Amino acid sequence: MTALPNRDRRAERREATRREILDAAWLIARRDGLTAVTLREIAGRIGMRPPSLYSHFDSKNAVYDAMFAESWQQVIDELSTIDYPDQERAALLTEAEAYFDFATSDLARNQLMNQRVIHDFEPTEAAYAVAVDAYGRMRDFLRGVGVRREADLDLWTALLAGAINQQHANDPSGKRWRRQLPRLVDMFCDEVGIPGPSLRRAK
Repeated sequence: MTALPNRDRRAERREATRREILDAAWLIARRDGLTAVTLREIAGRIGMRPPSLYSHFDSKNAVYDAMFAESWQQVIDELSTIDYPDQERAALLTEAEAYFDFATSDLARNQLMNQRVIHDFEPTEAAYAVAVDAYGRMRDFLRGVGVRREADLDLWTALLAGAINQQHANDPSGKRWRRQLPRLVDMFCDEVGIPGPSLRRAK
């Protein structure tokens, strides 16, 4: 009979509690905004005394830090499942649509990842490393479709972020700026010299 490995039940309970804290923080952020997240509010939502939270997160910014790292890891996980077409422009559009949908599906998450909504929050080196990993993967993808210059990568992120911000600000439940993505990709490709048939005509 093979012996089962011993379970670390204390670690499992601790991880479950951390998960409960983060879920409560996300609920508050999505309902009332990121700046409404407080340890007292989290504690009240999960039935824990506020001092007890400090054994899991030593500050509100530590909660934000975990949320930040979790969000960028979700980007990595989401984009790693994409089956890209072979044609460069079509592949760029596939990437753009996937990231656009991810970013516009959760305003609070996008703000934490990409905007300085919380004036006194800076991610720790460990949390920021997850964002750097996600950005590096995007850079590798863009190089694979012919984007070589750092300035072109900056242009791509600016165009996509602009479309995402417009969608959040002006049509949060619709697809007004998502429908512009084929034009956005074509304009970018024309500017940086990526060949291929026009996506605008294909749509």
